Amino acid sequence: MLLALAACHRGSSKPAREELAHPLATYGTQRVVLAPTARIRGADTSSLFRDMGSARMIGMLVDGRIMAQLRDHGLDARWILPAELQRAYERNRTYAADPYQLAVEPLRSAAFETGSKFGEPLSSQLRTMIALHEDVRYVLLPVEFRYDGARAILRATLLDPRTAEARWVGEVKSDPAPSTAAFAMTQVASRLVDLFVAP
Repeated sequence: MLLALAACHRGSSKPAREELAHPLATYGTQRVVLAPTARIRGADTSSLFRDMGSARMIGMLVDGRIMAQLRDHGLDARWILPAELQRAYERNRTYAADPYQLAVEPLRSAAFETGSKFGEPLSSQLRTMIALHEDVRYVLLPVEFRYDGARAILRATLLDPRTAEARWVGEVKSDPAPSTAAFAMTQVASRLVDLFVAP
């Protein structure tokens, strides 16, 4: 009986571990907006990233790594990517929010956690954004990419504009002392997308 109980316990722990490793897997196959990386801190002035250009350029490179990971996992076909957001904005300038000018400052605070509410003007910006795309409810917003001198860190949020609530807030990190900036970007992008991949 003890052996049977132990076996049941071992068996039940595997799904729990998988859920912890892939906490956003239920969102992965839904229609999700991937917003552009909003802020860069420290990376554009560090020796590791300096040759990659301005903060805007670094942000676009991070976005490119995230999109490549989505493509590698077959998720990109359903997701709305930054280029499509930009096209929608260009067609609806009097109505839509510029995806590169979102009011993300409250999301950068450590006090902003999973379950937190966000207010104006971001809530209106995101509601307008999803309204321009069919069957979309959630926005993955990479809030801030930073380099602390030891590793690259990407703070990201999964937001529900209809309820103005954060479904998930977290950070993904590269290994310490990455060999190159490109490797650090790829690591954080891979670790972010892995959260959405079903085990």
